[in-house]
Formats: sequence, C-alpha cells, structure tokens
Amino acid sequence: MIIRTATPDDVAVIAQLIRELAAYERMPELAQANDADLGAALFGEHPHVFCHLAELDGETIGIALWFLNFSTWLGRSGMYLEDLYVRAEHRGKGAGGALMRELARTCVALGYQRFEWSVLDWNTPSIEFYASIGARPQDEWTTYRLDGNALAAYAALA
Repeated sequence: MIIRTATPDDVAVIAQLIRELAAYERMPELAQANDADLGAALFGEHPHVFCHLAELDGETIGIALWFLNFSTWLGRSGMYLEDLYVRAEHRGKGAGGALMRELARTCVALGYQRFEWSVLDWNTPSIEFYASIGARPQDEWTTYRLDGNALAAYAALA
C-alpha cells in the first residue's frame, strides 16, 4: 500500500470517493462539489484544502482530505480532517490507519498541536477505530452549522 499526496491528476477520483462517502453516510444528495471546485480548492493559486490518497496495486482505495484550523489558546495551527474514506471492499486492510498515521506525522513535522475530526453518532466502526488509535471524543463541545437559506438570511440582516 502506498500513501501519497494528491496531485491535480487525482481530482476526478477524489470527487468520486467523496460521492461514495456521502452515500455511505446516507446523504448522497449533499455531495455537490464538482471537479472544478475541488481542483481550485486543492491546487489553485492559494490551496486551502489538502489530500492524501491510499493506493493498492495502482488503484486509489481511500482518501484523507483536510485543512488547517487554529487554536487561539495554543497560538498554533492544527489539522481538521474533513473526510476519511476507504472503499468498502478494502476496509480492514490498514488503509485508514495508514492515512491517519501519515496525517499524524504531518502534524508533528509541521508543529500542529491538534488533529481533530467529527464522526456521525451512528458510525460505530469508525468510532471504534478512532478509539483504538487513542483519539477521544470532545463531549463538552457541540458543533453548530449555519448554511443554506439560514446563512443567507442571517447575512442579509441589517
């Protein structure tokens, strides 16, 4: 298995794996990003999203897509894992762990102080995997989201 940084040639497979992840998470209609959007975010003049791929026998079998966040308390950047996905037929072969280890190594090498992500409450296999690597839930924090019509309406207030 090879873990590597994505290149512009990988945009189409990244988009496909994101759609597969959305289907796995029971929300396929929410995966609306197209290749152009992803290409610009990952490889534009000012990239703000990064991606690592897991390959097995020349096939891309998984992705880890992440971006930087920042802790004002620590005064340091951290990594936020937006998507970790391994195709169903390749789960249990170590790809998820290899991707997570590569991201952890990146954090350490670049001085990032935190490596964070979210997981759906019903996703027991992922929760068990994360616990097995020493991650712990942040139960004292609740994630909020403002999007779609609510975002537009709030932005329009005087």
